[in-house]
Amino acid sequence: MAENQAPTPAPARRSTVRSLLRLWPYVRPIRWRLAASVGSALLAALSLLLVPIVLGRIVDGPIADHDLDALWPLIALLLALGLFEAGLFYTRRVILARPLARVETAMRGDLFARLQRLPVAFHDRWGSGQLLSRATSDMFTMRLFLTFPLVFLIVNSVTFLAGTALMFTQDWRLALIVLLPAGPLLLLTRRFETGYSDAARRAQDQNGDLATVIEESILGIRILKAFGRHRSMAERFRGQAHRLRRTELRKAGLLANLWAVIVGLPELALGCALAAGCYLVAHDELTTGTLVAFLSTALALRWPVESLGWLLAYANEAATATDRYFEVLDAELPDEKVDEAPGEKVPDERATGERAPLPGGSPDGIRLTGVRFRYPDAPSDTPDLLRGIDLHIRSGETMALVGATGSGKTTLTALLPRLYEATAGSITLDGRDIRELSRERLRELVAVAFEEPTLFSATVRENVLMGAPGADAGQLATALATAQAGFVEKLPDGVETEVGEQGLSLSGGQRQRLALARAVVGDPAFLVLDDPLSALDVHTEALVEQALRQVLGSTTALVVAHRPSTVLLADRVAVLADGRIEAVGTHQDLLRTSTRYRELMSGEAALVPEGSPAR
Repeated sequence: MAENQAPTPAPARRSTVRSLLRLWPYVRPIRWRLAASVGSALLAALSLLLVPIVLGRIVDGPIADHDLDALWPLIALLLALGLFEAGLFYTRRVILARPLARVETAMRGDLFARLQRLPVAFHDRWGSGQLLSRATSDMFTMRLFLTFPLVFLIVNSVTFLAGTALMFTQDWRLALIVLLPAGPLLLLTRRFETGYSDAARRAQDQNGDLATVIEESILGIRILKAFGRHRSMAERFRGQAHRLRRTELRKAGLLANLWAVIVGLPELALGCALAAGCYLVAHDELTTGTLVAFLSTALALRWPVESLGWLLAYANEAATATDRYFEVLDAELPDEKVDEAPGEKVPDERATGERAPLPGGSPDGIRLTGVRFRYPDAPSDTPDLLRGIDLHIRSGETMALVGATGSGKTTLTALLPRLYEATAGSITLDGRDIRELSRERLRELVAVAFEEPTLFSATVRENVLMGAPGADAGQLATALATAQAGFVEKLPDGVETEVGEQGLSLSGGQRQRLALARAVVGDPAFLVLDDPLSALDVHTEALVEQALRQVLGSTTALVVAHRPSTVLLADRVAVLADGRIEAVGTHQDLLRTSTRYRELMSGEAALVPEGSPAR
């Protein structure tokens, strides 16, 4: 099992604020709700600063004067302030909860839509766990940041400034003592931010790698058990988990160091302020009520100061999650063409008995001219996989494509529906360059059945009709009959039976027959079959071939073949070798004229070194 890893960018200096500002287009529709939430939390925090003032009045007033009658109104005021604060915090959560759920839904929808539009080459480079973690844990991190840390970064900053101003009005000398640690704390938090940002990015990437391992082990559980490799997979999982653990401990250590200083320095300053305040009270330079009010104000500011470390840490994690999210959204999309004309339809050859050409084209079939291809991540010193393919499949003709393993047959078939883009050359369908067609239109015209059939956790009907969503029940039944998928009738709910994730509740041959039915259900104008009968037994293969001949008789098809029985479905055969089409002809002609073809058909291809000339 090859492990795809996301192309993690090298750690670079980045602005946390700049990263978080990229969320603004999603937050903008709820900006007034967010502002109301901040306002509610701010009023609650500022109301808390009134408590020290009331306490000072109580000490210097009713307590100093022993006037109990004057005490009760002030106590009632304290109770009212507490209830007011609780009500505002409740209001803040109610205001913001539902809108932020919509924001998260919109972001997740955009991410999924982008993943569907990105080319296959992108998915080849990224591990599925990396993409999954961006759609789940990263999304949760961003939403939680908008719910709590963002609000309180603003609220606590304003509260700290207001509390500082209040302390200066109470006694400027004590205020200066309390604010002495501010400078060192600013320097420390800046240094912390850099280190924590790198650790947070590493942890989130490692979490994606861990998700990939889990997904692979679940999907490949049969292979792991069959080969007794569950222990080695467990070792691999433990290795990834330990790497993540070390990174998380690194984050915890950074946060612990910051927290120790953030809590320790203000406490030390507060102790000094208390000593100085007692001295001033003792020398009648300060009233006891003012000292109580000052100390209560300073204590009320402990939360805004002590929460600074946690809020900065979460802001960095949210910024990292945002960067990871937009790495996918920023990935380059392939060029999209607009459909030819509104309402233009593909001609219905079923009504006339013969296939009409595409609008604007001629009945020329499939033509590949000078087609070259290399994978984007291929080493620069290696030759192209396809090095100049020239091939013409006439309209209504079935062409078999044969070649040694690794010669590029599957890659060539993937170029027709533009799952990959040809590096050079052109591919035309009935004279129309496929780059002139929108991908949506192109994939309506070209149906594909892959060698490894992929089914989704859905019903048989939904899996088959994915090839032609508008097909009716009759077309569905015809496609299943063509693929010899009579086993569907014996399933518990027939075509409405859920086949399970990856179709693992079915045999390999059953999955392949459903994939073949999906390819032929829409009577496609062009059909690409990548060794469609490899998982079938001899008896079923013969029945499928017999039914498939009828489908191939009304379409233009390219069939990757490894066995003579599949080759016999074709009108002509093309031999792929050394990145080029070496020979084209009928099966009988090639048996007489092509040594390579004879070796491929007789199973001797393994004895022929790749790239050796035909004898």
